[in-house]
Amino acid sequence: MTDQPLAAAEQALRTRALSLPGAVEDFPWGERVVKVNGKIFVFLSRPGDGALRISMKLPHSRDFALDVAGAEPTGYGLGKAGWVSFGFAAGDQPDVERLCHWLLESYRAIAPRRLSALLAT
Repeated sequence: MTDQPLAAAEQALRTRALSLPGAVEDFPWGERVVKVNGKIFVFLSRPGDGALRISMKLPHSRDFALDVAGAEPTGYGLGKAGWVSFGFAAGDQPDVERLCHWLLESYRAIAPRRLSALLAT
């Protein structure tokens, strides 16, 4: 099944995000997001075409992340604030390890310092 790598990547990112201190899942606008302290740090969506779309705030890695195939500044003006969106089509093999690393960066950018301090360096 060509969707398997995307489903596995989505599940790995969701699991990692929800393991972070204070993280909760929500579904505003019908889209899966994970928040900390009421603020979104990752968007995970599966459009009807079977693709996977991920958006994260990357204040330090933004320029590097934008060099990844399928990456672009997030719409709605979020790109100007360091948000990057990644689009993966059915059959793509996302680099889950790198995405999880960036997920932590996004979490740290959004989470209060008291929660970020709970993470191992």
